Amino acid sequence: MTRLRGRLIVLQVMVIAMIVVLVVRLWQVQVVQGSRFVTVATETRTREVRVPALRGAILDASGRPLVRNRTTLVVSVDRGRLERMPDGGDAVLRRLSAVLKVPLSKLKQEIRACGPGISRPCWPGSPYTPIPVADNVNPRAALQILERQEDFPGVTADIQAMRDYPNGKDAAQLLGYLQPVTQSELEKREGLKANYSGVDLTGRDGLERTYDSALRGTPGLRNVQVDRMGKVITVNQQSDPVPGDILVTSIDAKVQRIVEKSLDQAMQEVPSSDGAAGVVLDIKTGRVIAMASRPTYDPKVWTGGIAEKDYRRLLSDKSGKPLVSRAIAGEYAPGSTFKISSVSAMIADGEPLHGTYQCPGSYNVEGRSYPNAGGMSLGAISLHEALVKSCDTVFYKAGYEEWLRDGGKTPKAKVKEPMPNMAKAYGFGKRTGIDLPGESAGRIPTRAWKLDLYNTTKSEMCKRAKIGYPEMKDQSRAAFAKRLANENCLEGMIFHAYEAVNLSIGQGDVLVTPLQLARAYAALLGDGNVRSPRVGWALMRPDGTLKQEIPVPVVAHLPVNDETRTYIRKALSEVPSDGTAAAVFRGFPLNIVKIGGKTGTAEVYGKEDTSWFASFAPADNPRLVTVVMVAQGGFGASTAAPAVRRIWEGIYGLGKGDDGKPLKPALPDGKPVTRLPAISRETQ
Repeated sequence: MTRLRGRLIVLQVMVIAMIVVLVVRLWQVQVVQGSRFVTVATETRTREVRVPALRGAILDASGRPLVRNRTTLVVSVDRGRLERMPDGGDAVLRRLSAVLKVPLSKLKQEIRACGPGISRPCWPGSPYTPIPVADNVNPRAALQILERQEDFPGVTADIQAMRDYPNGKDAAQLLGYLQPVTQSELEKREGLKANYSGVDLTGRDGLERTYDSALRGTPGLRNVQVDRMGKVITVNQQSDPVPGDILVTSIDAKVQRIVEKSLDQAMQEVPSSDGAAGVVLDIKTGRVIAMASRPTYDPKVWTGGIAEKDYRRLLSDKSGKPLVSRAIAGEYAPGSTFKISSVSAMIADGEPLHGTYQCPGSYNVEGRSYPNAGGMSLGAISLHEALVKSCDTVFYKAGYEEWLRDGGKTPKAKVKEPMPNMAKAYGFGKRTGIDLPGESAGRIPTRAWKLDLYNTTKSEMCKRAKIGYPEMKDQSRAAFAKRLANENCLEGMIFHAYEAVNLSIGQGDVLVTPLQLARAYAALLGDGNVRSPRVGWALMRPDGTLKQEIPVPVVAHLPVNDETRTYIRKALSEVPSDGTAAAVFRGFPLNIVKIGGKTGTAEVYGKEDTSWFASFAPADNPRLVTVVMVAQGGFGASTAAPAVRRIWEGIYGLGKGDDGKPLKPALPDGKPVTRLPAISRETQ
């Protein structure tokens, strides 16, 4: 009995102690820490939702849409929430697969994170945002998901805006594309996190990238209360999203279509061709009217996520890297189109503008003969005829003699280098600064460049001079490469006479982009100012009011006087009628629209020649410059010049179309649009 009483006392003490502890804990929770727990509880029931803004449209100069938005039902998955489930969300994905009629394996691929060794499809964006797994979803399927949230936790279905390309492949590289925002971008890019809705895409290339911040707009904000299932109970606070600005470009959609079709035809006519580019530039303003590149691709491939095979094709050498714009990133020897720079350098260096020059069939430099195209010999001619007939030997002599005056193989302490420096004044050898990413600088060879190249490559060249190139299957090319390596090992620091000779006619180590060439001709034919071209013309608010006009900067002025520029223009004006492009323009109504231009044929070791034609119109008072380049296209007059002729016919409405009907002019009187368009909701 005594033992039982003792046990009861111990039990009573324990119960009392537990009650005391519970009371103390309740006091701490409700009184001491009450306010903190109330806040935490409130936060648990409150969700902050960012509502994405409608991305601004991209329009041509007349207000026609180049990129617009379309609405679609999108199903997205919260991967983080699925991963916290006991089965990793497998059951949810199986049910979703059945509703969407999408294979389970594909859904799992869509939501996995991209990384090394993981092929597309995968998710390249932030791991903390919903991952779109299906667009253009059937409304019935979306409703099924929304009504049965207990079966689809972490899955949402809502209407989202997606990019639409009404002109198909036209200007694909110029427009660019969108991809999900990555976590590293959120952390690194200033201002992005604050304006990121969680489902936004960001511009990865082209205009979409350059003007991304303006196009994206500002997301709205909603503070909502939800129950334990995540369903919204009430909205506490709400601010509407602000749509992105509308980008009006200087591109003319009609001219763009003409350039695209002309490049397609050029590629079809020359099976050996592996790339092409075309640029139409407004001489007066420096704005881009059209810009196209081949090979190209359909930008819709990015919508809804890109497949691995499509992604590889866009970047592969075999397919010609369609993602890359040859108009701004392709570097090619310009051939005789470069002679506008060489003539300018000759005159600036003291050669007579109205002098007489010998045009023999070949010119000898240090024991090596450099021939004219086809061995042509014209005797004593003017610089005017040297340009019209494209006499190379006139320029060989000028380039060689300038090289000698600078000291030849043993340069003077201060060299003049008239031809390289004039080329740089025209804007060659550096980026134009156009409002597009991915531009290449090209190259103008100089003595300093040669020395820098030697210091960089000497070790490798001397090694190759000994061991050669055993990995090359072509023995003749391997032998040539070994001889070249030996020469570079011994004399790689010397700027040789043959390099100066090649420079004079735009060959050898000279590399330019089609845009650089178009800009150089625009500077020559216009007011002498070298401009940094622009595709963007203005940013407009969603209501159509002007927010900002985008200026075209003047970056330099040609060191070429008006007399010389006029002389060159008049010479080039005769190329389509009496010069190297006469056969191409036979039958063209030059009495109605007089065209000027210059053909270019650039040799490429181991490949067919690069075909060029740089032209302008009207010849007497130029307003537009059109440049076409066809890689491995052969002679300039055989491929590029016919392509340019087709472009001028389309711009001015000359001749007949594929249907046999007279062409309608894309630009009446050949003048681009000069006033910003009125913006309507239909264009957005």
